[in-house]
Amino acid sequence: MKLAFVYYPVADLTTSLRFYRDELGFEEAWREGDGTAGLVLPGTSARLMLDVVKEGDRRPGAVFQVDSVDQFYREHPQYVWQEEPADIPGGRWAVFLDPTGNVVRLIDESRE
Repeated sequence: MKLAFVYYPVADLTTSLRFYRDELGFEEAWREGDGTAGLVLPGTSARLMLDVVKEGDRRPGAVFQVDSVDQFYREHPQYVWQEEPADIPGGRWAVFLDPTGNVVRLIDESRE
């Protein structure tokens, strides 16, 4: 398991990009449609992921890359899963809570 992204839910991608990219100088690494962008975090291999959230309770936090989200899910049924494994561009995604209620997000690259 390794840190892939730091996830920030945002209300408006354009405004957030102006701040993180244009004011703070983070380099844009990728874009997924009009609602999600990845920015290079200087000095690391991790990215800052800005994601427009229109409804629901999305909290900022880490996104960890694993070899297989589905395998991790099967091997850890005791965790409090908030989102079961689901397809995302390039792979799979799932979300569980740690013992104190922090959100732990997982991704893999199984569909690339």
